Amino acid sequence: MPIKIRLRRMGRKKQPHYRVVVADIDSPRDGRFIESLGYYKPLSHPARLVLDLERVEYWEGKGALATPTVANLVKKARKGGDESLALGEVDQEAEKAAKQEALAAKRRAEAEAEAQAEADAKAEAKAKAEEAKAEKAAAEAAAGESEEAPAAEEAPAEKSEEEPAEEEAEAEEAPAAEAEEAPEAKAEETSADEGDEEKSE
Repeated sequence: MPIKIRLRRMGRKKQPHYRVVVADIDSPRDGRFIESLGYYKPLSHPARLVLDLERVEYWEGKGALATPTVANLVKKARKGGDESLALGEVDQEAEKAAKQEALAAKRRAEAEAEAQAEADAKAEAKAKAEEAKAEKAAAEAAAGESEEAPAAEEAPAEKSEEEPAEEEAEAEEAPAAEAEEAPEAKAEETSADEGDEEKSE
């Protein structure tokens, strides 16, 4: 019976990967197969092909014909792959190390971003504190100026209050002096009247 080396589709919708299988030419694409020779993952970066070339040569010796896609993959595999196609199984340890390194780099970046954000917050708080301090100093200076101005205004008022007091004191002293002078004047008048009376006698 005629046989083919072809791809058998696997995977979910829009997430395909393929097995390289040896199957009867009359079998459906995803039907029964005789042997699996490897797999092909086109969606990985780069695409990955795992293929047993010895078994491929064995089945080709038996008269199996490869489909064009499989023939192209076999040709690349014999050349050792290229930039778009990686050969062999994934190195689990290398992949794990790469993931750990990527995670560590991500954590370092997050820590640096957090430290930067904290430093920015501190600088902003310091700037706000300095601004508040400057505003407070300006307010105190303005308050000091406003206190000095009323003191200067009060000084003439005090003088004006002292002047009426002095005028009142002088006014009080004047009647007292007049009162003192008045008895003396009366005494002189009385003495003058007595002198006139004596002369008339």
